[in-house]
Amino acid sequence: MSLLLTAIIFAFIGAIVFSLIGLISGTDETAIMVPLTLLVILLGAPPVAVFSFFMAAVLAKHLTHAVPTALMGIPGDTTAVPLIDHANTLRRMGMPHVALRKMISGGIIGAFIALPTAVLLGQFLGQFADFFKSSAGIIFTLAAILIAYFSKGRWVSVLMIIPFAFFIKSLDLMSFTLLDKHLSISFFLGIAVGPMFSDILFATSASAKRSIERSKPKEYHLAPETKAWKGYFPNPLKILTGRQKFFTAITTFISSLTFVFSPVGMTSLMGEIVGSRTKGAYKKSTTSLTVMNGVTESTYIAEAIIPLIAFGIPLSPVALGPASPLFNAPPVFTVDPVNNLHTYMTSWDFFIYGFIGLAVAALIAYPFSMNYARKASVIVMKFVSQEAIVAMFIGLACLLAFHEAQFVGIALTFTVAAVGGLLNRILGIGAGVQFMVFYASAWIMATLFGF
Repeated sequence: MSLLLTAIIFAFIGAIVFSLIGLISGTDETAIMVPLTLLVILLGAPPVAVFSFFMAAVLAKHLTHAVPTALMGIPGDTTAVPLIDHANTLRRMGMPHVALRKMISGGIIGAFIALPTAVLLGQFLGQFADFFKSSAGIIFTLAAILIAYFSKGRWVSVLMIIPFAFFIKSLDLMSFTLLDKHLSISFFLGIAVGPMFSDILFATSASAKRSIERSKPKEYHLAPETKAWKGYFPNPLKILTGRQKFFTAITTFISSLTFVFSPVGMTSLMGEIVGSRTKGAYKKSTTSLTVMNGVTESTYIAEAIIPLIAFGIPLSPVALGPASPLFNAPPVFTVDPVNNLHTYMTSWDFFIYGFIGLAVAALIAYPFSMNYARKASVIVMKFVSQEAIVAMFIGLACLLAFHEAQFVGIALTFTVAAVGGLLNRILGIGAGVQFMVFYASAWIMATLFGF
């Protein structure tokens, strides 16, 4: 089978799977994308097919996450949280369908602007790759401090860098003693599923479960479905006004360049800037939603592609979270030495196979969201259990951890998940900080303690 056809097939799989996952509210990108991307890599998919799968997954997830956000007023995932206020404004006006159309149309534009921008910037920064690779340890440490400072935990995140690095390195030395090899996938999985696993721990604790108990089921009211276009595939450029297309193009281009900043932070910032320059509640909300979902797409795509092309080491929040398997998935991909998509793909490969992933996802997720959003929401709310989704990803984490190191891998995964998840939920030390500390832990411990 040709590489092109293989890439299209994997893009199709990614688009279908993540279009459905995006409909389920509250799903965390890192927790779902890391295990599934790892699975694709370890099953032996060619590097270009892995990349097409990931690009299709990113776009599909962020198109359909708009459905629960717009129609039900609950965030589809963590990056959808900044969009809730504007989405609720349009829901109160009786126009959630308008919010949905604006959001996903902005996402389509943002994705296809981010791809060439990220490839070109990655090529330019590639001139400095040797410096970044040789200084990886101190760069990871400084980046961990920077990301920690700008996270919601701020000072506690900064203060916990050394203790968490000590924790990671201690587990690494223990597992090396038992297995005579260093583990990586189990650490990734532990950090990724930590927030979900911490919810399970809360539910089993007599004192902590009070914070998550509910006296009655939540009620959601869905507006009737309306359609203002002919045919199955609407034109996103006709859904948006000229002003909305202009702001989306500008903000997604800028956010593609700022690949070291948090996607949630950039989404909020660009939405506030555009919203402050738009008068009227309706125009302000629709324009902000268009821009914000576009920025969500552009940051995710650029933050994965730029470090892959330029350095081969994860130097962005997305590269350290959802995209981390593209950099490090032993024994297939590694960062020390660099042997991952950076090694196997050229800049043209990133553009061509990235475009394939985005195009396939756009052809599947965009018309699906525009035409069947309400029906899909009803099915998900009635028949899909949030607990079942959590159990599925916890089970997948067990499978991948066992593949790497049998029961030691499983024990390590859930040890990291317990500690990392509680640090995330209680202290606000996000997964991006934890991933960065994981990469920096060897340099920190060697510098401070000589081991």
